[in-house]
Amino acid sequence: MTKFQYVSVVMGIFMCAVGLVGQEPSSDRPYSEQDWPFAGGDWSSSRYSTLSEISTETVDRLNGAWVTRLEGGASSRATPVVNDGIMYLTAGANIFALDGSTGETVWRWQPGRSESESRMVPSWQGVGLGGGLIFVGLRSAEVAALRQDTGELVWAELVGSTPAEHGETVTTAPMYAGGKVFVGVANGDSGGQGRIVALDAQTGEKAWTFFIVPRPGEFGHDTWPQDSDIWKLGGGGVWLNGTVDTELGMVYFATGNPAPMFGGELREGDNLFTASILALDIETGERKWHYQVVRHDIWDADIATPMLLYEIQIDGQTRKAVAAMRADGYLFQLDRETGEPIVPIEEREVPQDAFLKTAPTQPFPLSESILPDCSFWRDQVPPPFELNCSSYTPPSLDQHAVVAPSVPIPMVRVTPMSFSPQTGYIYAQGRAHVGRARRIADPWIADNRPGGYDRLTLPASTGILAAVDGRTGRVAWKQEFSGGRLGLSGPFTTAGNLMFWGSADGQVEAYDTRTGERVWAFQTLATETRLRPGPASTYAVGDRQFVAIAMGPEIWAFALDGQVAARSALRWAYQLRKDSHPPLGQ
Repeated sequence: MTKFQYVSVVMGIFMCAVGLVGQEPSSDRPYSEQDWPFAGGDWSSSRYSTLSEISTETVDRLNGAWVTRLEGGASSRATPVVNDGIMYLTAGANIFALDGSTGETVWRWQPGRSESESRMVPSWQGVGLGGGLIFVGLRSAEVAALRQDTGELVWAELVGSTPAEHGETVTTAPMYAGGKVFVGVANGDSGGQGRIVALDAQTGEKAWTFFIVPRPGEFGHDTWPQDSDIWKLGGGGVWLNGTVDTELGMVYFATGNPAPMFGGELREGDNLFTASILALDIETGERKWHYQVVRHDIWDADIATPMLLYEIQIDGQTRKAVAAMRADGYLFQLDRETGEPIVPIEEREVPQDAFLKTAPTQPFPLSESILPDCSFWRDQVPPPFELNCSSYTPPSLDQHAVVAPSVPIPMVRVTPMSFSPQTGYIYAQGRAHVGRARRIADPWIADNRPGGYDRLTLPASTGILAAVDGRTGRVAWKQEFSGGRLGLSGPFTTAGNLMFWGSADGQVEAYDTRTGERVWAFQTLATETRLRPGPASTYAVGDRQFVAIAMGPEIWAFALDGQVAARSALRWAYQLRKDSHPPLGQ
């Protein structure tokens, strides 16, 4: 462990006082209020705020409050995390602290210049706060803690393999609870072994480690081949942020696909605990329950957007649930204490391939995907292509003309969801497309798309922004637009009945959470440029509420009666698609 070994800090303005504890979540105050201390806003990753100064009644007064261009040419797609009016976010090889009311730089941290220090590049997903410290995952497969007030490095701990394995990194924004920090270790689909690690927040000492692929003698090891050591390279990277229920004493993470990604012929079996929801004991790391959403994944079809926890009334009973959206747009809603489905799930037969050793069935919630079904594409696929309606069409070595929805890689990915206790809806985005169900012969070469995301003469993708009922899994309302608009932003919701979201064309938008009507939009870019905006957040400094978002090299903040004008005119308008489904309590 590295402790007080090096600090590279550029001080901006003097901080008179910083509240080191701030508004940590609690059972009686579960949602973010003045602060936004985690990437997901709170322990449940609901991305919901109780702030309501900016509402459907006042949003027409919303305008730019300040915009800051990051120092040193840095660019960010991290969620702005806020404590006591100070904003923290990662940007390239930097961590910035900004004044939340003005955007001025308070301090800037950079790794040192030695070979080992230069690998300490922060995760793009951002930071977590707790106990007066900032916690950040590093591409060097380490976790670091910095002082909130100065940016001074306190400790850095390796959580990956020793010696380090190729592709290992910590992409998760750490979650702090009960004096511990929880992170996942990803492996870049290059093999290795994904894991979940808990560390002591003050010292960096490891409390426990849970390996995603079971070892010999452990539960689940029999879901891997018994005549080879492929399990040692089985993957299951943990690259999405986790959630915590302190009352139940559980921490929840989603796990990634097995490795080799498309090489099912090498790893017969269901391949636990890849492509799964894991509930672990917060103190010991013991597995409490799991649910695998894709068996023997050969499509990279795992859970690819951060999970969230929520509570909802169903048949007069309060249910404590966890929601995980599979990459094909189906929402799995489980009891977070037991792992039992809240919305029923059935097993469906899927296309088979003896060579790839496909699983005979896959689980499907008895609800609906946020992505359009096969009928949407039936008249759009031109010859010589042949449409197969299953997103579980096995990738073929020789059938180059077979296309299917969400192939080769499903596209509900990376962007976080949000839950509003006002509506009972879960808000998510995704991209619908069809692609060739093919792969190349070498199972260890993951890119089966010559030319990258080249769609040949196939139809363009469609972007989706949707509200899903947390009781039934049915889509309540949906927006459809060009797939090229989707970035990495994802929605957040507020007590002002608003959902905010940023697009890849630089437009920030607000919607009525109840109806899906777009009620406000603002263009941050002067020219038609594509970028990758980060997830937005909201916070208050004094009595003033702000909405903040990272737009590449710039950080934008919005407030009522702000004086910073839009850079250009709005570029997109589209029609709402919805059903007659009423929000919670209506």
